[in-house]
Amino acid sequence: MKTLRFIGAEAFISDEEYAKKNVKNVAHDLYPLLFKACYLHEKVEIIHLLVENWPLQDFNLGQLLGNTVDCPEDICHWACQLSLSACFKGLKSYVLNCSSNYMKRLKVVDLTAIKDIEIQPCKCKKTLGRWTRTEFLTKLCYDLLVEMQRMESNPLVFNVNINVFMHLFVTERNYELVVQALLMKCHCPLKIRCVDFRADSLSLRKLFYVLKLADPASINKLEIVHNVPLELDHLEVLLNNVTFPKLSSLTLPARTFNVTRYTAEDEIVLCKVGEKLSDITQLTELCLSFSILTGKIRKLLSPLKTPLKILEIANCSLNHADMAYLSNSLHAEHLQLLDLSGHSVTELFPSTFFKLLSKASRTLRTLILEECNIGDNHAHMIAIGLAPCRKLQEFKFLGNPISSRALRFLFNIFVDLPLLKYIEFPIPRDCYPHDVSYPLDECTLIKFDQQKYENIKDDLLSILLQANREDITAATPLFGSYDPAIGETSTELGTCLLTSFKQALEHFTTSLQKMN
Repeated sequence: MKTLRFIGAEAFISDEEYAKKNVKNVAHDLYPLLFKACYLHEKVEIIHLLVENWPLQDFNLGQLLGNTVDCPEDICHWACQLSLSACFKGLKSYVLNCSSNYMKRLKVVDLTAIKDIEIQPCKCKKTLGRWTRTEFLTKLCYDLLVEMQRMESNPLVFNVNINVFMHLFVTERNYELVVQALLMKCHCPLKIRCVDFRADSLSLRKLFYVLKLADPASINKLEIVHNVPLELDHLEVLLNNVTFPKLSSLTLPARTFNVTRYTAEDEIVLCKVGEKLSDITQLTELCLSFSILTGKIRKLLSPLKTPLKILEIANCSLNHADMAYLSNSLHAEHLQLLDLSGHSVTELFPSTFFKLLSKASRTLRTLILEECNIGDNHAHMIAIGLAPCRKLQEFKFLGNPISSRALRFLFNIFVDLPLLKYIEFPIPRDCYPHDVSYPLDECTLIKFDQQKYENIKDDLLSILLQANREDITAATPLFGSYDPAIGETSTELGTCLLTSFKQALEHFTTSLQKMN
């Protein structure tokens, strides 16, 4: 509930012309209040003025837009294009503003709390995503330096130093701008400080270079994804030459590891990579999905000095030895998120899978078992495995060949999990033709009986309703959960994948010609 102070702030900004004329006369401690009110109502011109004249030492979007005493609504997920653009332009104006330098108290800008979601609740409905924020701010830093050189500024402007903490997202398309901004950081009043770093569609040479510039000693989360051709030898080079003392989360691209091709020398390198990962003493999150790690998971995880809280090993071709290691490892008792998608856990490893769930039951918050060949004959096994997981909040099992009858059984089990809030369940098998085979390809996936599915979904929701569990959201996102990063850069990613495919075909054709 909004306080009278916040309602008063909304009344003040309702007359934009009056607010713009008098914003400089407002008491300094009311600036955060006015900023949130303006952000909520998209008063972009007033936002610009507020930031341009910001009287405080910190500008932290998490504190400004999060739950506050005067307005409990958390709007950090409003990555509003208009409002954020006004903020960033206001920062530039703040630096160039020729008022007395002693009035400039701002030292820290923290943008890390911005959350990207699929549908923007703001009025403009347009988002300024992480990639676009990276491009916008790096370009702004360059433009700021150019403008400072052109105009006869107060020389004291060059003494302004503001640390801008943010998450960088670098691809081929914005690489030059990012490198430019990081190289000139010592000269620019706005100094970009990278907290999380994501790289996609980037050559290895450029990746290693921009990582060095981004100050890896300060990076908490490193995501190297999709169209970055990182393999075992490259990873060893990276870990040998770059240290990440604060790194807590690491994501590697598909096929970074492919143990089916490894020689004896590669096995030695794999062990060295495991040892190097153990030097990252803060590491608690590891995503290795779509690498082939058959029989080798121990070599990577056993050297780690810190138990993992998040482990994503979807489609890693794990075997009995891998599951046995996981179920007996120190990590099992600390896992909060576990992704074992793409493995027939109930069919191939029932005992070790249940042991792993039992070990993780005190901490596990999210369990993902997509395309695990879970059928009706496995429903009771899943129910038994989930029973001790009393802290489970999310369960995702899309792409499994399970019928509506088995789903109804499972939903009656779900209602007894006290903290469960979100379920992603598959389209029931009986909504597809009888001759369909799993896993489903994209063309088959969408050819189901829509009306039958809706009726089944209503039945499942009624089970939640009758158990007074309206707090649980159940959904079937056909193509998986929304990924804002892919949504923002899908065109570039698609172009890079097509280029890679074309090059592969050319190499194949050349090889055939040589054989002839």
